[in-house]
Amino acid sequence: MTNWIDVCDVEDIDREDVMRFDAGAQTYAVYRATDGSFHATDGMCTHEGVHLADGLVMDDTIECPKHNGRFNFRTGAATRTPACINLRCHAVRVTAGRVELAVE
Repeated sequence: MTNWIDVCDVEDIDREDVMRFDAGAQTYAVYRATDGSFHATDGMCTHEGVHLADGLVMDDTIECPKHNGRFNFRTGAATRTPACINLRCHAVRVTAGRVELAVE
């Protein structure tokens, strides 16, 4: 069963930016794309477990702050080494101006 949990107000994340969100033991990275859409992935880099929310967002890409590995945050695909394992993506929706994340 999917549970939707409140993350933040839509204005809390600028376009082409990312924020960290923790729920229980899980860390997520929640992104706002240049087109205004919201996306979410696991929050830790698959290469060395660094928080992606400390990284740089460029278009649809998040760059890990430690070794500059890159991922497409819309698909989770690892797009630049040393990252070679894809990120898991999570559903996001906006309800009444609030960003919500699907958690199983």
